[in-house]
Amino acid sequence: MSESVPAYDFSRVHHVQLSIPPGGEAASRAFWRDTLGMRELTKPPVLAARGGCWFTGGGVDVHVGVEAQFIPARKAHPALLIAGLKNLAVRLEECGVAVEWDGDFPGHDRFYAHDPFGNRIEFLEAVSDA
Repeated sequence: MSESVPAYDFSRVHHVQLSIPPGGEAASRAFWRDTLGMRELTKPPVLAARGGCWFTGGGVDVHVGVEAQFIPARKAHPALLIAGLKNLAVRLEECGVAVEWDGDFPGHDRFYAHDPFGNRIEFLEAVSDA
């Protein structure tokens, strides 16, 4: 099979979506808006009827959607680039969110945390060798 140039191109990720259990909107707001400092977006009415919440900050959009048979994503996860990673870790810990540092990603500092429902989230920051 020969390689060809596709007639399309990826530009960026529009949003990541994480599942939450029914009724989990308040806890999602407490985590994404109040703890992480993201701004909540107003969902279009047709989508708002389904529940869930949308958040944005620093060019990152996170949608949390209600899933009746909710199971947390413990391995699959979004990885969010952060400026001021250590400050974020302090903020999360002050808010009672456990942070698990992992030094195995070359060129980056990173840690994992979980939202109130057990969904894994990776936070990382590029570091220089200086």
